[in-house]
Amino acid sequence: MTADHLLADLDRDGIVLIPELLAGETLRAAQRAFEARLQSLRWNDVDGYEKTERYRHMVQDVLTLEQGFVDAALDSRVTAVLRAYIGPTFELVEAKGWKSLPTTKDFHGWHGDAWYDQSQVAGIPREVKLALYLTDVRSGAFQYLRGTHRRQAPRPVREEEVRQYPSDRIVTATGPAGTGILFDTTGIHRQQVPILEPRWAVFYNYHDPTVPLQREDLEYYRYHPLLLNAAFLGNLGEDERRILGFGNKRNYLPAFQRQGADPGFQKALHATFDARLLAREFSARVLGRVKRLMGARR
Repeated sequence: MTADHLLADLDRDGIVLIPELLAGETLRAAQRAFEARLQSLRWNDVDGYEKTERYRHMVQDVLTLEQGFVDAALDSRVTAVLRAYIGPTFELVEAKGWKSLPTTKDFHGWHGDAWYDQSQVAGIPREVKLALYLTDVRSGAFQYLRGTHRRQAPRPVREEEVRQYPSDRIVTATGPAGTGILFDTTGIHRQQVPILEPRWAVFYNYHDPTVPLQREDLEYYRYHPLLLNAAFLGNLGEDERRILGFGNKRNYLPAFQRQGADPGFQKALHATFDARLLAREFSARVLGRVKRLMGARR
């Protein structure tokens, strides 16, 4: 499908699917890199996932993990659509993924994505996300209410509001690993329930970085400058560097420190780990002394 066809569908429906956005060895390498981050919780000197809610394991900064994630973000069809739909100053402002766990709970219900400061912005600025499936998705798919984009400021949407629309307006984006989904984030969407098997997906977020951000995202430093891996950036053109935000310090916060949600629990973990390190150090000294005594007796 050409960029013109993708743009026409996105403009009309608010969503368009891109089969085989990644495929072959590029997809398999991306899957292996993502899986490596899902082996354990990120902590201390262990790279892994973050967990802020029960049903998702979050993998941050996927552009550091594998070339394919950079390639998908800068796919020429995608960037051509974004340039026409958002405007020439669009940038990639976020790149992360998550593993959704099996559940029957609708933990991420219908909504439009809030991100800009509605008190400072007139109208509805355009934002587009690109979803990339890393597993075959038969349940827990991305769902989108076709044609609801750019009709209202983003907000949570009640189930009874959605039931007012014909059921054939709901796009349920099942598909194999490697499927891409471009969607306008003002449209009503959610992750389908039930989720019967784990789903791995990466989401890229594109908007104009000059638009004022909502306070919640400023305090969390959500749209910080992208973290990149120099090994994957060797053949970038000038416009690709611009899309990745090279040299743009607009949303950079010097010496930012995120406030933890559970400081008491974190202190307890630190104390426990310090005790573990002390015990390891003591054991090493005892073992060293025993070895020296055994060596002297010989």
